[in-house]
This record gives sequence, structure tokens and C-alpha cells, in this order.
Amino acid sequence: MSVLKWLVIFFAILNFGFMSIDGIRGLIVGEYVKPKSGKYAGQLGPWSKIVESIGIKPKSTLMKAIFVSFGFSGLILTYCFAINLEWAWKGLLAVSVCSLWYLVPGTILNILQISLLLIIRLIK
Repeated sequence: MSVLKWLVIFFAILNFGFMSIDGIRGLIVGEYVKPKSGKYAGQLGPWSKIVESIGIKPKSTLMKAIFVSFGFSGLILTYCFAINLEWAWKGLLAVSVCSLWYLVPGTILNILQISLLLIIRLIK
């Protein structure tokens, strides 16, 4: 497996794994993971303003379920990509594009994933 493919898998597991864990924690405990100290202590990330602007309450059960759904979908597609299912490249690209709203860490990881997926496709 190429280094580029391993990087896509690594970034995707970080991104979608955290989304899954954060959403599950939100559903079980009632709160997402938030910074405990510093300037942004106790605050949700910038993504919360994006979802709020389209009418979804960031702390709602719906939003927590969206996190879990995106996270699990991304992890399943990452596995399918890792085992070389031909269609998985498109699916992982699509879920990565659809997850760009997850500012800041998710956006950075998704941009890396998207870039590497496109490079992999170009060099094939």
C-alpha cells in the first residue's frame, strides 16, 4: 500500500474517529468534548455557528446523531478504501467533502484527505 494511501487512512481515522467519539459522548453524557482551559474553554468549535445558521441546535440530539452518522460513515468508507473496494474512493471523497463544515480540525483533515485522494486518482 502506498504512503499516500496510508496517509489518507490515518487522517480519515483521526477525523471520523473523533467525530464518532464526540457524537457518542454527546448522546451518552450530554456534552461534546470541549477545551477545559484557555481562551476557548467550555466552548464549542466554529462548526456550531455554521449548523446554527441553518437551524440546527448544536447541542441537540439531531446534531449529535449527525456527528455519529458522519463519523461511522467515514470510518466504514475508510475501511472499504483500505481493502481496495473500487467504489470506496468516491464514497470517501464524498463524505470528506460533506464534512468540510467541521471547523477547524475536521476541515484541515478533510482538505488533506481530499487532496491526497485526488493525487492518488491522478497517479493511477
